[in-house]
Amino acid sequence: MFEAVEGLVSEHAEIEGRLGDPETHTDQRLAKRLNQRYAELSAIVGAWRHWLQLGEDIEAARELAAEDPDFIVEAEELSASRERAQERLRHLLVPREPTDAKDALLEVKSGEGGEESALFAADLLRMYTRYAEQRGWSTEVLDATESDLGGYKSVTVAVKAKGTTEPGEAPYALLKFEGGVHRVQRVPVTESQGRVHTSAAGVLVMPEAEQVDVEVDDNDLRIDVYRSSGPGGQSVNTTDSAVRITHVPTGIVASCQNEKSQLQNKESAMRILRARLLAAAQEAADAEASVARRSQVRTVDRSERIRTYNYPENRISDHRTGYKAYNLDTVLDGELGPVIGSCVDTDLAARLEALEA
Repeated sequence: MFEAVEGLVSEHAEIEGRLGDPETHTDQRLAKRLNQRYAELSAIVGAWRHWLQLGEDIEAARELAAEDPDFIVEAEELSASRERAQERLRHLLVPREPTDAKDALLEVKSGEGGEESALFAADLLRMYTRYAEQRGWSTEVLDATESDLGGYKSVTVAVKAKGTTEPGEAPYALLKFEGGVHRVQRVPVTESQGRVHTSAAGVLVMPEAEQVDVEVDDNDLRIDVYRSSGPGGQSVNTTDSAVRITHVPTGIVASCQNEKSQLQNKESAMRILRARLLAAAQEAADAEASVARRSQVRTVDRSERIRTYNYPENRISDHRTGYKAYNLDTVLDGELGPVIGSCVDTDLAARLEALEA
């Protein structure tokens, strides 16, 4: 696998030269694509050079060990470091989805269980918000429909990284594994007999699309305005501030009523619409790929029931990877890393197996 690195080093140098040319930046789409590729290659080239340097250091330590036995220990420590560096390089070389470098839009919707499901949707939103805070990401609620008891019938939040991230560390690359049905087992606040109920909420994760990612013709849009409903500020039920945008060619719809300003709601709805159009385009591209390839690299199915949150046992279980832990309280407080990590590791192992087959 490492034989390919030399070609990537050359590509890295070529892109660096192109980014230094002012002419490149006259094409916004091209400059953005080159910057993303440069960031990806920078991580690989850095890891490659570190791996090579460790090899040289090991040889030097072994030569010195002939005169000073203390260098034997140093050589062993360097060998262990090189093995870790080699594993990291292998991971960085695994081909990734083009959308893995993007920020994410996360939609949480209540499902089975009525009000209890809406309250669980609010718990999931809090979990994702706390997880984002721990990673230094910012979150912004774009649209929300609250339930009577303070839960969410539906809520859409944008998750954005600060600066350039390493491959596999961007919001969408990690949060995409959260898409699916989340099941909760607990005693609802509305339950007077103390019985454990099962309900569910759905999560949809999309890469955040920018204008250069998706071309939207204004003539293809139908924009409707209406009065907001549900809990909210002074504008709710008094002005036509809510906005619904329909992309006529595809029938994809996005709406927003969270802001008091019709213009702000329109901007948020357009962000959601672009993300849905990009996700639809990605699904179409995936459908064209071979069934064999999809089965090899998509072992973590993001469309089915994915996880159970059992409150009485303080247990969280991921049904795709077999991950199980009895720290549900801390996970719901944002300690989601190990759970997502099990999905990342499973997906990565499948991709490596496909490459080496």
